[in-house]
Amino acid sequence: MSPGSSIHASCVMIGQIGVLIRGPAGAGKSTLAWTLIETETNAGRPAVLVADDRVLLAVEEGGLVARAPERLAGMIELRGLGLLSVAFVPQARLGLVVDLVEDLPHRLPLPQEQVIDIEGVSLPHLAVQRALAAILIRARLNPTVTIVPSDKPA
Repeated sequence: MSPGSSIHASCVMIGQIGVLIRGPAGAGKSTLAWTLIETETNAGRPAVLVADDRVLLAVEEGGLVARAPERLAGMIELRGLGLLSVAFVPQARLGLVVDLVEDLPHRLPLPQEQVIDIEGVSLPHLAVQRALAAILIRARLNPTVTIVPSDKPA
């Protein structure tokens, strides 16, 4: 990945944590981004769009930073509505990668599935179905929740 590499994804910033949402076309990346922004904002927690459809990624100071391409900044596409102009931030340091998958993930993810390496940067990772994604992301980012590694008994 070269500086400013572009990938097909969406990204939101929840609090100070950038959440990169990946998945195939039509998987619901934009819908999930919108849902996270709405539910977090309605709950009184800061959440805002970083990028939708295309996300520029760059390694900076040992972390992975996401940005929107200039022509797409502040735009999100929702099926059935079209392009919407929304508030956005110019960049976010990633703290979570979410892959939308069709198959049910393991009930208890394996330790090696809970971290993903992108361009030499290790990040927390969730592989989830769209229907459960917002709930699991909120649980993952909740500082009062302790995730017990699945190789240890609960």
